[in-house]
Amino acid sequence: MQFGVSTFVWVSPFTTSSFDLLYKVADMGYDIIEVAVEDKDLIDWVRLKQLARETGLKITLSGAFGPNRDISSDDAAIRKNGLTYIADCLRLAETMESPIFTGPVYSAVGKTRLVSAERKQAERAWCLENLHEAAEVARTCGVILGLEPLNRFETDMVNTAEQALSLVRELGHPFLKISLDTFHNNIEEKSIPAAIRAVGKDLLCHVQGNESDRGTPGTGNVDWPGIKTALTDIGYEGAVVIETFGAPSAELAKAASIWRPLAASPDELAREGLDFYKSLF
Repeated sequence: MQFGVSTFVWVSPFTTSSFDLLYKVADMGYDIIEVAVEDKDLIDWVRLKQLARETGLKITLSGAFGPNRDISSDDAAIRKNGLTYIADCLRLAETMESPIFTGPVYSAVGKTRLVSAERKQAERAWCLENLHEAAEVARTCGVILGLEPLNRFETDMVNTAEQALSLVRELGHPFLKISLDTFHNNIEEKSIPAAIRAVGKDLLCHVQGNESDRGTPGTGNVDWPGIKTALTDIGYEGAVVIETFGAPSAELAKAASIWRPLAASPDELAREGLDFYKSLF
C-alpha cells in the first residue's frame, strides 16, 4: 500500500511558491503528494516534476470543480469549460506520470437542489455526453478518470457508490472508474466496506482515506478495520491519500463547509495521519 497526502492539507490554491511542501511531505515519509489543480497556470509543472524526482515522491492529481466547471450544467458554455478543464488535467496527469485524475467530475461542488425528474434526466444526459469525451481523452493519455461520490451537502447528483456505479456502468468506458472518499462514504453509505466490495477491484481506482470530521485519520468514527479488510479482500492495489483542508480558499470553504480548524496544525494532521495509516495497513 502506498500513502499520499493532498496539497489541500496546507494550501489553497497550490502554486509554484508552495513547492517547499514536497520536501516536507517526503521528509514525513509519504510516497505520494496529491496535487489539487485549482488553477493549472499557477504551477510550474516542469519544475514540479523535477522536484518530485529529487524527493522521490510520486504525484497524483485531483480536481477542483467550481460552478464554472460543471459538465452537467444547463449552460453549454459552462459544460464546455468543464470538459476543457478535465481534459487539461488529464494531459497534465500524463505529463506528471499520475495514474489517475480524480474528483467530482460530473458536476459542481456545492450544487444542491431539489429538481424535477425531467431536469435530472437532462443533466444526466449532459453529464454522460461529456464524461464520454473526457474518458476518450483519458484513453489517449493513459490516465484513469476517477469519479468521486460526494455527500448530500455538497452535491445532489452522485452521493453513493451505487449512484457512481450506475453512471460508470451506463457509460461503460474502460478509462472511467470510481474514486472513494471515506469522509463522504461515512455520511452516505450504510457500510463503507460493503461499498468498497460493490465497486470492486476492477472499478476502484483511488481511495482518499479521510476521517468522519475531516480531521486526523484514526481519531473519529470511520470503520477503519472494516475498510482495511474490504480493500484487502478485493485486492486493491492503488493509493490511500489524506485529503482535508488546512487553509481553504473562501470558495472552497463554502463548497466543503469548512468553518474551523480540523487539527492543531496541518503538519500534525499529516504526521499523525501517516502514522495511523502505517499502523493500520
